[in-house]
Amino acid sequence: MRNIKHIKDLARLDICREKRSGIPEFILAEGKQWKDVPKLMMNMANEKGKAIATRVDKRCFNEIKKRVTQNYRLKHYEKARIVILIKKGYKEKKVGGKVGIIAAGTSDIPIAEEVRATCEELGCKVIYAYDVGVAGVHRLFSPLEKMLREKVSVIVVVAGMEGALPTVVKGLVDVPVIGVPTSIGYGYGGKGESALMTMLQSCSPGLVVVNIDNGFGAGCAAVLIAKQKLKK
Repeated sequence: MRNIKHIKDLARLDICREKRSGIPEFILAEGKQWKDVPKLMMNMANEKGKAIATRVDKRCFNEIKKRVTQNYRLKHYEKARIVILIKKGYKEKKVGGKVGIIAAGTSDIPIAEEVRATCEELGCKVIYAYDVGVAGVHRLFSPLEKMLREKVSVIVVVAGMEGALPTVVKGLVDVPVIGVPTSIGYGYGGKGESALMTMLQSCSPGLVVVNIDNGFGAGCAAVLIAKQKLKK
């Protein structure tokens, strides 16, 4: 089996990444020319049946729509800025694992949606709750109880500002928690720096942290945790 799909003068698609690492290659649209993204997606979909692009802005999405033929269908997670290109006849795979996602505030939802789209497209069931931050922490308990009843394997907590919510959540649950600091915030320590530092300095053991706004990375890690639990 070929491991690399060469796209002349543009890219080398890692078409066997999922078999090797458990996560397929996603195409980062940010920083690429708009006309190149649909070309990469169609080549990936032809090889694997499905292609996923992240950080797709509106102009790039319009370019993808213009160039896609009837042999494919599109899915668009608009808030997450994720686009899926699926070749006709491709059958979706379900892992069966469960992931919980919590967003502190409504401004954190786009990153939480990036986590959700990533987890769902990699085959996991997602139970999520948004706008349950520490300023009204009583809102947290009901959705958290539901996630535990559903036996989620991991909970991803997305928070900006001071980023305290992941520590609170990890102090209440017996599953791994992934903290995602967002760039929501202003003034001293703004743009996610305070949130990142707070999560890194957490006194709740079992909390791990990804980089600022890295919903994609958190989603991939959550899926791998869910897969490992299923193996047991």
